[in-house]
Amino acid sequence: MVVYEHAQVMKAFEIYALLAQNGVGGAEEVREYLADDHVRSLVDQFARKVDCVVITAGDKLFLIPETKLSPFHVKNETLKRTFLGAKATNTDLYMMYFAIIVFFGEFYDSYTTMEATRDFLHMADWVSAIDKRIQALKEHDGATLREAEQEYDTNWQAVIDKWEAMDDIKETSKKQSGNTISRFSFVDSVRRFLEAQELAVNIGNNELQLTEKAKTIVQRYYMDLEYNRDILAFMYQYDQPSEETAHTTPSTQGNGGETNAGDL
Repeated sequence: MVVYEHAQVMKAFEIYALLAQNGVGGAEEVREYLADDHVRSLVDQFARKVDCVVITAGDKLFLIPETKLSPFHVKNETLKRTFLGAKATNTDLYMMYFAIIVFFGEFYDSYTTMEATRDFLHMADWVSAIDKRIQALKEHDGATLREAEQEYDTNWQAVIDKWEAMDDIKETSKKQSGNTISRFSFVDSVRRFLEAQELAVNIGNNELQLTEKAKTIVQRYYMDLEYNRDILAFMYQYDQPSEETAHTTPSTQGNGGETNAGDL
């Protein structure tokens, strides 16, 4: 039986309380978390009680929900209201999840590659990559899409229809960040979510980089999940039919009937 000193219990609770309030701790919390095995063990135990894990990424400490049961899980209604607009539907969430998968996939070229293989992704290239994936999905017949919908809890046909219905006409930079229904403006909404979750950072000129938090999450928790491999194999099979599917994804926890985007 492990015996903890009073000071260790209080320090661990202070760190957990900060993470519970803000979702993130700074360099001091990282130092205290890593310096004492007992403090770290207690913080991890506190986090597990609320279906979360604690990760270090650079000079920050993050509390990450593991399942949709966690009280820290970002609810779908919150995603709709905050990032997709009052009239957003579950189809918008499916499309958002799809865009996030493609975004992370553009940074990794193999399940065995633990490091990102590019420094940044331009928004226009992200939109093009999504369109490429949509065109690949359209290669499947309706029966295959319906079967895959049941298997992967993703409404593929709805994603295709949503994307095809969006305006792909080039807009001015002013309109692109507004409330239009263009592909660029939708992806821009997803960009705001990724930045709010500290998973991506805009380095200017519409170029996005992965954060250390995002890289850590991909490396530790999502690279080897069989579910991810299956769903990505389905998305990318018409790209590289003779090679192992070559992309990864940030989130596929909580395989319920709703989209998983909120599990990030």
